Amino acid sequence: MAEEEAEEGGEAAAEEEKKGLPIKLILIVVGVLALAGGGYFAYTNFFQEPAVEETAEEGGEGEEGGEGGEGEGNEELPPDVGVMFTMDPFVVNLAGSKGKRFLKVTTTLELSSPEVNPEFEENLQKITDSILVLLSSKSFEDVYSVQGKFKLKDEITTRVNRFLVVGHVKDAYFTEFIVQ
Repeated sequence: MAEEEAEEGGEAAAEEEKKGLPIKLILIVVGVLALAGGGYFAYTNFFQEPAVEETAEEGGEGEEGGEGGEGEGNEELPPDVGVMFTMDPFVVNLAGSKGKRFLKVTTTLELSSPEVNPEFEENLQKITDSILVLLSSKSFEDVYSVQGKFKLKDEITTRVNRFLVVGHVKDAYFTEFIVQ
């Protein structure tokens, strides 16, 4: 008789376990689906960049810019911002260092208007040479301080403007500045 009760108790426990298993399984599946839905919602609303729509006016314009980091951004800019032209990096030995210190500079020049660009590109070799001579004449002490960097930006702007007649360079921006 005790054996029958034990068998009946085992069967009852097995039936209760079978009934509990589908409920647990359903709860797990619902939980996983809720987490997946929340993850998808967060990804689409917070992590994806919004799609950029091109208008007919912008399509194809401003896509100039060559290999090697030289080119111009002809994007629609606010009225007070000119056309940006990124120069190739300059690497020069610093004056008075006997070849032990060098300077690597990448500059972006802000042109006053898009009309300046053809003249700028026509004189690019002269402008590059002038900037190279200027940079190689600087010592470590001249370019290491913040004031020295601002002075160098002004000198670059002045030198480039010597070659431009149609417009001018508003400012020079350092996008890379390494002194070793």
